[in-house]
Amino acid sequence: MLILHAVPISLYSAKLRIVLRAKGLDWDEKPPDGGYGSAEWLARIPSGNLPVLVHDGVTIADSEAAAEYLNEMFPDPPLLPAEPAARAQMRMRGRFHDTRLEPELRRLFPHIRKAQRDPAVVVAQAAALQLRLGQLGRMLAEGPARDFGLGDCGLVITLQWLDALNPALGLGLTLPEPLLDWRKQTEAQAAVRAELAQYRPVLHGWLAEALA
Repeated sequence: MLILHAVPISLYSAKLRIVLRAKGLDWDEKPPDGGYGSAEWLARIPSGNLPVLVHDGVTIADSEAAAEYLNEMFPDPPLLPAEPAARAQMRMRGRFHDTRLEPELRRLFPHIRKAQRDPAVVVAQAAALQLRLGQLGRMLAEGPARDFGLGDCGLVITLQWLDALNPALGLGLTLPEPLLDWRKQTEAQAAVRAELAQYRPVLHGWLAEALA
């Protein structure tokens, strides 16, 4: 039995749902006990993380660790290349997203609402994001691992956020050609299409409320 503790708007919850979908798995999705950030949730999950995957008594409170676990426990279809160098490239893409690109996006979250927005922070983060997008474009152009895998599942959701925030905050972001090519290929995956059909309305509804 697979249980996913998540909230609908969570980027990393969507990332893990793509992995579950790609593996053809069924899961029971539940909110965090007591609500995200609650004392009840912190008593159960010391880090307070979301998402949390529970499988046969094993609890994993990290999206990347949970994705790797699912890939090992349910090996078909594989979401890491068989060849070590290509596998390292796929992991590198995922780490770049989780530690470089997504944190730059996250720094914008406190500035989405107009009453809390600092224009100087928005300008600085737009520049930081454009730098990271350019770096990612070069990685995709040079790296051999272009098949769909674990390294793509978070990135495709972060791009949904950038699509939404780009006009809303006037970021002026552009995607380099290799990233556009990667995106077309990745969004054609059935698991990605299914998750985006569910996630996009949640994201746009949340953003419309935040910008009102």
